[in-house]
Amino acid sequence: MRLVDRYDALIVDLDGVVYRGDPAVAHAVESLSAAGIPIQFATNNASRPPSEVGDHLRRLGLTIEDSAVATSSQAAAWVLTRHLEPGARVLAIGGSGVSDALRERGFEPVTTAADEPAAVVQGYGPAVTADDLAQAAYAVQRGALWLATNTDHTLPTASGFAPGNGALVLAVGAAVGRGPELVAGKPDEPLYLLCAERLGVEPDRILAIGDRLETDIEGATAAGMDSLLVLTGVHGVPDAIAARTAARPTWIAADLRALFVDEEELEPAVAALRREWAAQDEGLAGDHVSRAVPQVLAALAR
Repeated sequence: MRLVDRYDALIVDLDGVVYRGDPAVAHAVESLSAAGIPIQFATNNASRPPSEVGDHLRRLGLTIEDSAVATSSQAAAWVLTRHLEPGARVLAIGGSGVSDALRERGFEPVTTAADEPAAVVQGYGPAVTADDLAQAAYAVQRGALWLATNTDHTLPTASGFAPGNGALVLAVGAAVGRGPELVAGKPDEPLYLLCAERLGVEPDRILAIGDRLETDIEGATAAGMDSLLVLTGVHGVPDAIAARTAARPTWIAADLRALFVDEEELEPAVAALRREWAAQDEGLAGDHVSRAVPQVLAALAR
């Protein structure tokens, strides 16, 4: 049985899986186009609205609707519907994607603590200022519910790693003496569960695909989904071998062509990983892990 045939739907991370910056990752577009099952594209990026992400994917050659894109801003607004009444004021920190997502769910985005918001949704945006962070801190200190779109500490750029939303959340936390009550993006489960709701598929029938263990894979585990780690982005085989339990993928493969490979061909690499994880759980890590790397790489090359 092909790997894709085991599942009813896919949830796919973007940067490092579908594209790197602007260009497409090798084999990604053709593989996803041929998947033959529903797909949601899930991103922790809170600043870009789904239409902008959708335009990017269409430029690469994917035929999708904007509704196939789920952002951490949308997940945050989705979570807020369980805590606030429609029409509630929410302080929106971040790019236009944050305000847009709040309006879609019937909330009123505001820009200052003086507007007496019932909640704060804090996301990343290139134009976020020190005053924006101060307004968030003031609102939280006055009792507003605090929800972060994600807590990624770094943001990859062409020049290196810049402070991500997690770093900005820490800045607000330093002022208020605690962290946010809720986090919407990966590795917390709301973003994945929003995707499952849109797909109309139970989590245990979905394969979540990503390139980062501590966000994509750990988020899948939290949401009760199987996961595939592809080696086209951030993490490689040594990272997978050393991963903590919650961040261990169900499957590992070089790229998205693995969707069309018989699962028996993927099993040797997965079996090698499982042996090393069992060894680590028994306290046998160290050189044992370094010896496992060529074993897993050799299995992936079959």
